[in-house]
Amino acid sequence: MNQDRRDQLAQWAFDTRPILGRFHLWLEDVETNYTKNPPTRPTEMSFVGGQVERMLAMTQAVTALGTQLFGRFGDGKDLDKAGLNVVKKDADAISAYAMSEGLWYLTRHLPENHAIMVSLGEGLMPKAGETPEMGANPQLGFGRVYARPEVAHQVDAKVKRLLNDPHYTHEHFRHDLQNRRITVWGAAIDTLENTSRFALGKDTGPMTVLHLFNQPLQVTRPYEGYTGTLVLPKKVVETAAEESILIDFRTPRKKVLEAIQKTYGVEPQNVHVWTLGGKSRQTRLGNLWQSWRDLGVHLVQDGDPLPSGMPAFTDSGTYAPTYLVGQHGDKVYILDGYAASAEAMQAASLGPVLDLEVSLAILTGSFKLPIEEELKHPDRLKDAQEAGLPVSKAILQADDFFPEKQWDVLALAGAMGPDPYSGMPGVKKIDKDIYQVTVRLASPKADKRVTLTLRFIHGEEKSKSIFQPLLNRFLAGEDYQNRAVKISDSGRIRNELQTLCAEALEFPGGDTMKVFFDRIPPTLIADRDKLKDILNWYRHRHPIWFSWLDLH
Repeated sequence: MNQDRRDQLAQWAFDTRPILGRFHLWLEDVETNYTKNPPTRPTEMSFVGGQVERMLAMTQAVTALGTQLFGRFGDGKDLDKAGLNVVKKDADAISAYAMSEGLWYLTRHLPENHAIMVSLGEGLMPKAGETPEMGANPQLGFGRVYARPEVAHQVDAKVKRLLNDPHYTHEHFRHDLQNRRITVWGAAIDTLENTSRFALGKDTGPMTVLHLFNQPLQVTRPYEGYTGTLVLPKKVVETAAEESILIDFRTPRKKVLEAIQKTYGVEPQNVHVWTLGGKSRQTRLGNLWQSWRDLGVHLVQDGDPLPSGMPAFTDSGTYAPTYLVGQHGDKVYILDGYAASAEAMQAASLGPVLDLEVSLAILTGSFKLPIEEELKHPDRLKDAQEAGLPVSKAILQADDFFPEKQWDVLALAGAMGPDPYSGMPGVKKIDKDIYQVTVRLASPKADKRVTLTLRFIHGEEKSKSIFQPLLNRFLAGEDYQNRAVKISDSGRIRNELQTLCAEALEFPGGDTMKVFFDRIPPTLIADRDKLKDILNWYRHRHPIWFSWLDLH
């Protein structure tokens, strides 16, 4: 290892030591490869600064590693729908917990007046093929604040006003923060993208995604919905604009194809459209699929070879294909259809990073109508409007989510399995207790992959409990009554409740958190009575530390 490599390793080990210590890991090696704008000397690639950049990357790496090893990968393969759903929720719980712990430890090293707030989170609603009684998945959703305690208290108080006071708007929220000289970075998070593929043991696809913005998104309530999404190379939209043709999600696909052909000079059969597939999406997307087929365009199918050499999949995962959009030899790839809101916003914010044009249209949560019919129903905007999203426009772009319009982004993705769209490798075992994890960091300034080699200090098997939420461990039978209780348990359990069962919580004011056990789906926590016993024990045994807890 040369001196530059040793210096880089030392810098990473020093900057990320809080996260490495929290998860009992040792950093063996670091390798960085730039795919866009490689610097001539070490430099920061985003607004967050070098140290926070490295800590965010380590958080992604630890989340990917812990989820892959301890998240029950493949355990749902031979189970029925209900059993598969349990495995998915267990996997989501591990990934959300690891991500949250990483963010908690890194934000102790933010500038003193800074905070990270989750604006959009993936997992609030059942997806296609799931049923409402399955409930929300464990997730990091709207309003979760990570900062130094004194800053977090101030931001939390304003978030609670957003949740409880209908007259308190996002403009009031921003004004109050500015008066207190507090800078809030917004985040859109999917701690486990392609959860179903993960639970089924598919080799490719699962990853953890975090997009961090230099300001909070214009969202005032927990929100997850479906969003029509068309992702094109920016050149295509510019070519059409030269002839006064507007290209966006509502444009007839014939016009879109004409713009693609004029830009790249390709035949229709060399235009490849990636879109979600499957019988459950036939009603919603069938007409869209047929419109492309009628034009002679190729719809990407499961198993189709991609430029990376890996096969495509279309059963889930609308984020990673964004990295595929563009020209690859004599082929042009685009992305069309719909995505969940967090994934759609993440894809839209990759526009300035990858020279793409992304247009969005808010859809309903129903799969009973074709997209073109859904767009005619004003009721589809109700939930989005209540959450403060900008619904006055027929077509949305990333700029519409930021009141200041001028915004910046750092996009991070950590791969659990290999990603066919970017070619990023997944978690790889190097030796006993030693693993390699690759994280992609992208911003308008640069795009790079960082490969981190991590070793479990106490061995892989003994490290399993480190990645398990306390409540999961207690529900599984660990003796909580004879375990040494620390004041940090209060914060951890509060954090875990917000991650595991956000839909069962209310925040009436002050530090109080109300937990309504009848709102917790049994598919999420099977033994709700045991959970109530655990929380009651903590509240009565340690009344000062758990004074915030109100059980119903």
